Amino acid sequence: MRNFYWVVVCMLLAFGCTKEKHGLDMANMDRAADPAHDFYQYVNGGWLAKTEIPESESRWGVFSEIRDQNKKQIRSLLQEVAHGNHEAGTNAQKVGDFYRTGMDSTKIEETGIAPLQPYLDDIDGIRTFEDVLSVVIGHQKLGSGALFAVFSEGDFKNSEMNTVYAFQSGLGMPDRDYYLNDDDRFKNYRTEYTTHLQKMFELMGDDSTTTQASAQTVMNIETRMAHASWSRVQLRNLESWYNKRSWAEGKKETPNIDWQKHFEKLGVNNVDYFVLAQPGFFKEINAMLTAVSIDDWQVYLRWHLINATAPYLSSEFVAQDFHFFRTVLRGVKQQKPRWKRITETANATLGEALGQLYAEKHFPPEAKEKANELVENLRAAFKTRIENLDWMGAETKKNAYKKLENLVQKIGYPDKWKNYSMLGIKDDIYVLNVIRANEFEFDYDMKKVGKPVDKSEWGMTPQTVNAGFHPIKNTLTFPAGILQPPFFDPKVDDALNYGAIGAAIGHEISHGYDDQGSKFDMDGNLKNWWTEEDRKSFEAKTNVIVEQFNNYTVLDSVPVNGKLTLGENIGDQGGLAIAFDAFKIALKKKGSAGLIDGFTPEQRFFLSYGTIWRNKYRDDAMLNLVKTDPHSPPQYRVLGTLSTMPAFHEAFDVQPG
Repeated sequence: MRNFYWVVVCMLLAFGCTKEKHGLDMANMDRAADPAHDFYQYVNGGWLAKTEIPESESRWGVFSEIRDQNKKQIRSLLQEVAHGNHEAGTNAQKVGDFYRTGMDSTKIEETGIAPLQPYLDDIDGIRTFEDVLSVVIGHQKLGSGALFAVFSEGDFKNSEMNTVYAFQSGLGMPDRDYYLNDDDRFKNYRTEYTTHLQKMFELMGDDSTTTQASAQTVMNIETRMAHASWSRVQLRNLESWYNKRSWAEGKKETPNIDWQKHFEKLGVNNVDYFVLAQPGFFKEINAMLTAVSIDDWQVYLRWHLINATAPYLSSEFVAQDFHFFRTVLRGVKQQKPRWKRITETANATLGEALGQLYAEKHFPPEAKEKANELVENLRAAFKTRIENLDWMGAETKKNAYKKLENLVQKIGYPDKWKNYSMLGIKDDIYVLNVIRANEFEFDYDMKKVGKPVDKSEWGMTPQTVNAGFHPIKNTLTFPAGILQPPFFDPKVDDALNYGAIGAAIGHEISHGYDDQGSKFDMDGNLKNWWTEEDRKSFEAKTNVIVEQFNNYTVLDSVPVNGKLTLGENIGDQGGLAIAFDAFKIALKKKGSAGLIDGFTPEQRFFLSYGTIWRNKYRDDAMLNLVKTDPHSPPQYRVLGTLSTMPAFHEAFDVQPG
């Protein structure tokens, strides 16, 4: 659960094309379309017509293009360190050995499931429900997500200090809807999941009769958990998470779980409370611990062990894992080449060790300086917008200014790098290196509990093609991965930069003031800093956005969830408005560049914004997006956002109706 709300809310956007090209590619447009009727088609119609989703992908767009380019750059770095001789304990040694063992398919095939035997022995040794919890601790460390998740984070009401959160988890499919929705498509997912479970147990050596029973056992346990799980919309309400419990209160509420003992085994021993994020879910887990038989818990934990490690095992496990999670659930037709998969895993597990090498080679200091300058312009524009709000009173505005002043911006790469000295990566077996890396990250996370929050810590790697806002730290993060041409290109006119990276920066700033971010004050505490009247005005306006997006559909009849996507839709609308204001300030300072490719600067601003959202999805991937993702489908991030902007109407002469 380290990737929870503020990581989920960050914009999944990017831009991609070869570095030799600068500016807009007119061939990607559909000039026959009417920009007033369908701006998304007008900007991206040419690209949509000629682009096919690669067989190995569930979707393809500008984010995918730049991410793919980054993987090639990172692969080059990985190959370089993998073929060198490095001093033991250095980041280069660890990164090199990790990549080399991942690419050693011969050894991976030879060892099969054998490296997991100690974990399987622990499961076989379970005799009581207390033993179940003890084994779960090991699974939490290696990242299986069995039963429930734990993570450290700043205390919602004491943002200077880290505490520990217990969070719902335990499902094998992406979301509770996959277990509970009666739509035919979801019924098919459940049928396919049962088959997948049987095949995985078969690969682990079980006979056909046992595999059928085991698959049903897992489905029964996970379906019960799904009924107790909060929906995605409920999870967006951060206030409802904050259920602070002393150890005694936690034990009274869930008597089968000794929380103090559990967290001490995880290395947490310097706090006297924790946060029980979803009390109803844990009430059900408490009941299940004794209601479910030990044999069934063993089956469930065997499944979650293999589910967490299958991508790093022999080819038969990899192939079956790919079939269900990528082909069935996302419509992907072809497995990625091994080097891409190993690169992605290295990125995820050794992020900053690899990121330090990446930043040195691919992000010069002058790029960081220019990006910081652009952020400052956006902050100034946002302050002016606060000043001009006719519905927000002076008292609330005063607090809004303070929050903006306290916002910490992090651009490109960290000033202080993560210390990997306690991580031991060996030149032995790939899956064990993945487990070691996951356990290191987990221990690193738990060691923060009870200690001051470090606002300089990133939470993203430099090579990440993404951006984010953190409400407790009140920080804005833009890694080097997204700050490259043409998303951010010093060689193009301001219109394109402000329409692309400017909108992204504005989006992230706006998250501090969206329906959830606005509940945190200038210091990152969950505290109301609004007058009652202003909050009511704000909620009335945001309800209009909810209804607007509820009326959009995908796949002919599947509605977008306006409540689930509200925060991101506020971010899009606020961010683009801020970016346009900042762009107009830049025009006044530098003068207009005039017509380029037949378009005014204002038109190019909106063309740039529309371009960054070009995307194609497979049907299953689109369904997954609208059911689980707080971001709206890309076409509505363009059409829904621009439809509310008078400046867009003026630029393209959009008439009423």
